[in-house]
Amino acid sequence: MSDDPRPQSRPFVIHEGDEADPGLAPEVPEALPDGAAMQAAAAVVTVRAGGLWSWAGAAFGLLFSFVLSVAAWDFVTTLLARNAFLGWLAGVLIAVAVGFALLLALREYAAYARLQRLDSFRDHAWQARARADIALARRVTGNLARLYAARPDTAWGRARFAEREAEVMDADALLALAEHELLSPLDARAKAEVEEAARRVALVTALVPLALADVAAALFSNLRMIRRLAEIYGGRSGTFGSLGLLRRVFTSLIATGAVALTDDLMGSVAGGGVLSKLSRRFGEGVVNGALTARVGVAAMELCRPLPFVAVERPGVSGLVSRALTGLVPRG
Repeated sequence: MSDDPRPQSRPFVIHEGDEADPGLAPEVPEALPDGAAMQAAAAVVTVRAGGLWSWAGAAFGLLFSFVLSVAAWDFVTTLLARNAFLGWLAGVLIAVAVGFALLLALREYAAYARLQRLDSFRDHAWQARARADIALARRVTGNLARLYAARPDTAWGRARFAEREAEVMDADALLALAEHELLSPLDARAKAEVEEAARRVALVTALVPLALADVAAALFSNLRMIRRLAEIYGGRSGTFGSLGLLRRVFTSLIATGAVALTDDLMGSVAGGGVLSKLSRRFGEGVVNGALTARVGVAAMELCRPLPFVAVERPGVSGLVSRALTGLVPRG
């Protein structure tokens, strides 16, 4: 006897001339895949330390930095007393290491500032629409055009926008023109990135049987996807900026109950009951891929310098259908 508590399916054959008996049909499994890896990844990313733990972590960090600085100082002074050349060499190496650490810190700060700039573009665009402020709308679109001035993939759109912007005298119409001309090629690249991440998570979940491998793959793929989306839209986020974006995305989805298997998501990945015909592991991979696509759409909204108004927001069903084409048999 198998220890598996799930109902075992058995073949259901109808011979010609027999009457179909519904009672002989295999039972429908009650527990469908729920995207456990993505649920676990969301729990890991959104966990926040309490106030006491935060203060304790800061105190230990300062203590470690102080001890490391004193140890480096003692090391250099001891070498100077023993051998002047070795002492100066150690001092130079420590100075170089500190310099690189400062450069990395400045790069992370610059990446954070770029992400904040995208947020300000989006906020000002909402304000321009709400107030019908054409001057503010022109300022937003001008800043957006300058942001992408060195991007060859936006050259054609920038040229078309420059030809037509003087003719537009309405804030909504000007922002809509900027969405179509400046952001359409970037939206196409962003959707391709989301589809690739969804496909990767689905395949790893389905094919790698190692424990927690699907959770690690979901975390890595979502972090990489969000970092690429920020780069596509002009953010070029650093490591900490990408982690911050990942936390914001998952927090927003959890707050709205979107990191869950809902009826619309089931319809987009199941194709009318396909999951019931697949193995449990493969079905879990499909759902994890679909949830990754949902995270990607939320990340696009956070990284995009203009909100989705004139351009339709990408649908999760369409992204999943293209990402998993060939992986899920059609019923």
